[in-house]
This record gives sequence, C-alpha cells and structure tokens, in this order.
Amino acid sequence: MNLNPSLIKAVVWDWNGTLLDDVHTCVESINMMLRQRQLHELDYDSYRSVFGFPVKDYYERAGFDFSIEPFDGMAIEFIDLYRERLPFSLLFDEVEPTLKILKKQGYRQFILSAMEQQMLETSLTDKGIFSYFDLVAGTTDHYANGKDLVAKRLSGKIGLPAHHILLIGDTVHDHEVAAELGWQCVLIPNGHQDEGRLRSTGRIVYGSLSQIAAMLDGYSESNHPAIINILDILL
Repeated sequence: MNLNPSLIKAVVWDWNGTLLDDVHTCVESINMMLRQRQLHELDYDSYRSVFGFPVKDYYERAGFDFSIEPFDGMAIEFIDLYRERLPFSLLFDEVEPTLKILKKQGYRQFILSAMEQQMLETSLTDKGIFSYFDLVAGTTDHYANGKDLVAKRLSGKIGLPAHHILLIGDTVHDHEVAAELGWQCVLIPNGHQDEGRLRSTGRIVYGSLSQIAAMLDGYSESNHPAIINILDILL
C-alpha cells in the first residue's frame, strides 16, 4: 500500500510492542497459565506466530479450551500476571529520541491501545513519556477485543482528514484499523507479530523507529509548509 509522508500531520502510536518492549512479559505471563493447565508452552517465535486480535481467538490458537473454562476469567488472570511484570518491561531504545524528533518537527502525537485506559495512562506515566502525546486512547476493559471503536473515537478527536494521519503499529490489526479509517500506516516487526505476517498486509515495514523518524523528518510541516498547504487545497 502506498505511503505519502508529505501529507502526514498527526502520528498515532500503538503502545504494546511498538513503543513498549513487552513481548517477553506477555510470553512469561501466558506460559504461567499454560503450565497451570498442563498445556504446551510458547516460545518467542511461536507466540508471535499465533498472537492476534481479538485475543480470545489467540487464546484458542495457544491451546486454551473455552468449553472447559470461560475466556473472561482467563483474561483477568492474564492481566493480573501481566500487571505484576509490567514494571520490568522497558521502552525500545529509540522511543524517546523518536518522540522528541517528531515533537520538534511539529507533528501531533497520539496513543491508540487495546490496553485498559487507566492502566495505559499509568504505564505511560511510569515510563516518563506521557507528556509527548496530545491524547491517549485506551479501552474500557481488559478483554482486548480490538481497537476499532477506540480508533473511530480518536479519529474524531484528532479532527484531521484521514490521509493526514499515520498509524504506527506492530500487528496486522493495526493495518486493519488504519484501512477501515483511511489512515496511512507503517508497521514495525519488533513486537507481537513476526515480519512475515506484517508484510502480508502490503504495508511498508520499517526495521526501526529511527528509520520512521528519518522519513517523517524530511516531510514535516516545519520543513515543507507550502507543499502541505497546496495539497490540502487540492484534496
């Protein structure tokens, strides 16, 4: 799918697996649940090959049987295990330099996450980057059904035409959300799904946040205000 950096005015970041390096935390948490039920555990690669949204489907692919035990209880159990380990999940190395560059260049920045809102805000605050974002949009529960409705509400609050918004994420679901709303999108293969699954979407896949920052830095409104204003008129 085409990417037009010259149009981008707002950047919507996914949180888990894009800015927050929490894959191993998720693997450890789900494996505790699998062990307790005497089910086969996941390693890093097998986890990234089965993870997806809605997470209920991912649980089934991981081996859980909802005819024996309901999903809702498992979801809460996972969140309790994950929450204990969350403080030990760090930001990816390039996160803060990238956020600083985009802020300096005048891009509006937002968070869109399947994490519950209060937990999301607390996590961003603990990591020291909350202030970079105009708005932080999470979900109302811990079931991680997806980000579609949250994204629609966020799009209205951003208040820009869809082609001016770039979503940066680490899953096929991020691509799907962007496609539904008409946002531009790029994907990062360092998170919860492997590069092959991401490339199957047809989106551009960048190997690092610094590459995305370099791409956006060359097309920021502060560098090319006339070009963007003309494109606004034409579109």
